[in-house]
Parts: sequence; structure tokens; C-alpha cells
Amino acid sequence: MEEEEEEEEERGGGGGGGEGRRENQSQRPLDSSSSPRSDFIIMVMDTSRNILSVSGALYHLMVMMLTLGQGARSMPVPTDGPMCTASETAHYKLTFFGKWTRAAFPKQYPLYRPPAQWSNLIGVTHSSDYHMWQRNGFASNGVREFAEKGEAWTLLKEVEAAGERIQSVYGVLSAAAVVGGTGQTNTEFEVFAKHSYLSFIVHLVPSPDWFVGVESFDLCDGDRWKDDVLLELFPYDAGTDSGFTFSSPNFETMPQDKITQITASSPSHPANSFYYPRLKHLPPIAKVLLTKIRKTNQIISLPMDPTQSNQLLTGNEIEDTLINTPLDCEVSQWSPWGLCKSKCGDSGVQHRTRYVVMHSANNGLACPLLEEERKCLQDNCL
Repeated sequence: MEEEEEEEEERGGGGGGGEGRRENQSQRPLDSSSSPRSDFIIMVMDTSRNILSVSGALYHLMVMMLTLGQGARSMPVPTDGPMCTASETAHYKLTFFGKWTRAAFPKQYPLYRPPAQWSNLIGVTHSSDYHMWQRNGFASNGVREFAEKGEAWTLLKEVEAAGERIQSVYGVLSAAAVVGGTGQTNTEFEVFAKHSYLSFIVHLVPSPDWFVGVESFDLCDGDRWKDDVLLELFPYDAGTDSGFTFSSPNFETMPQDKITQITASSPSHPANSFYYPRLKHLPPIAKVLLTKIRKTNQIISLPMDPTQSNQLLTGNEIEDTLINTPLDCEVSQWSPWGLCKSKCGDSGVQHRTRYVVMHSANNGLACPLLEEERKCLQDNCL
């Protein structure tokens, strides 16, 4: 009852100005003395800023953690791969780097209302039998809402239910939004042998239902934990909205499609914002660095608000060569031929035109001729 009253109190203050206590919540390992019910810290979504917020607190974003019940130790965790035998827990720092630049992705790059940016990062540490999302699988309702709108409530409820039902989820982590296409955000988390997998998801803003993420990445290697891991991230389509461009209006996919990776040639449609037929592969639109850190008294640190201070690279940046993706000029179809202009009995000239749909960029192919003419004879000369 006390937990329910606390949750109601947090929800009730969600519309306030964010004043109140700032609490430091740490991830807690399994405790055999804890109650069977998950102790879940509820997060409130501030849809107007697209940032998760906790009512009555100065922070808009904080880490949520599950403490699983007494039966967690006795319930076996299914495994699909090699068993992790690491004896101690491991602590990691996750740093997300946005690489969504106009040079690398010039086609329809969103500059206004809203400009290119990233939502909050929502992730879980879990066992091998849990999947937040899967390539070539169907998105859950929670993944759908997050991929389309950046709203996390339903997704977090699904995570909570999985933790209560099969004890497959150990912890939930989050990181602040990145307010531009480039920048970085970070958080810290804990894993242990039975829950050595990491999954997370970040929504591309704006987009129909596109996201990047990691699905069931195992941080354990036999009896040891991996040290530094750098992963390149590419866009995925959640299969719930049929929009082709970043700013497409809502167009629900019926029936729902499976989650698929977006490539330079798929979807194979010239209107697609990621369609670059000259490329074999898209450049990575983001990267994530997982760094094993030493254990401290404070396992989890609250992420900062997404202000300019934590968007600037400050020493942990990844050295990248500048990517300039060539964008070829795109033109419309030819118009019908115009009237034949000539004197009666003489040959004349008629014209047709086309217009530029997309100008070239980064040494892409220049636009072809936009007007043609040909000789003609009057066919109705009297």
C-alpha cells in the first residue's frame, strides 16, 4: 500500500514545475529478503519536451531499477548460449554518441520543427530468455509507442511484468536525450552472471517509427567480463508506421510489419529519407561505447538534463573521419510535349520540361538538363 501511495503521489505531481527533492536511486542486486513484488520506481513522461521526468524532483530523467522477489534465486534462468560463470558483478559506463549529421545523411535532413535529435535512451539488463525487441520480430505495444512517439510508459510496464513473471530482467537504465543530431549522453549500470545481457532503444526525432538500439548483447565472455566495447548503430523500422520520410504524417501499417533494419537500398523507394542507391552500406548513425569501470559506493549516477554542457565531447569522444555521403540530384518526370510553334507549312519546335526534386550534395551527380526541345510539324495546318 505504501508503494502504491508513493506512485500515486509521484504521478499526481507530474504537471508541476519540477521542484522538490532530488533522490539518488542506486541499482540494487537481488536480495533474498525482499518481497516477491518488484519494487519499481515509476517514471513520468513529459510529452511536450519528449523527456522522461519524475514529479516532485529537479531531474527530468532518473534511473529505474527492479528488485526481484524472493523466488528469483530459486527459479532457473533459461539460456540460449554459453553460460556466464563470472563470479562477481560488473559495472559499466554506457556512452551514446549521436552521429546524425547533415554531411553523412544529407537527404531530407531535418533542420526545423523539430530538428534532428535523439530521445531518451531506455535499456534493460536481463537474462537470455528476455527480448526487449528483436530484428525480424514484431514490435510490442511498448516498443511501438516508444519508436513512434518516444513515450516509455507502456514499454516500462512490459519490462516490469517480465521481471515479475519470469525474473528475467535485473535492472532498467536510462540516459538523457541528446538535443541535436550529434552529441553524447551517458549512464551507468550493473550486470551479473545470470543477467549478463544488455538491450536498449533510442528513438530518432523526427521519424515515423525509426530507432537505433542494441538487442541482447552479452557482456560476459565465459568466466570474465568484457572490457571496452564499441558498437556501431544503424536505423531500424519498427514496422508500425508506413511513413517514408523523417517528417511523414502518421500512417499506421496494417497489418503490422516486422522490425527491419533500414539500409541504403531498403526500403527501395526514392522517397525514403535513407535511400542512397550509390552506397553499399549506410554510415553508422550513432555509436555506443561500453566501458567496464571499477566498483564504487554509488553504482548508478543520475543523468544530467540535456543541456549544452553534457552534449559537448569532453574526452570520451570517438575519433571519426568526416563522412560526406554523396547525394545525387533528383528530378521529376518530363512534362508532356508542348504545342508545336511554327508557321503553317514550316517545321517548328516544341518543348518539354522537368524540375529539381532534390539538389545534389557532397559531390553527388549534378542535375541533368531540365528542358528539351525537338522539331515538329503542324498537324492541323489549314
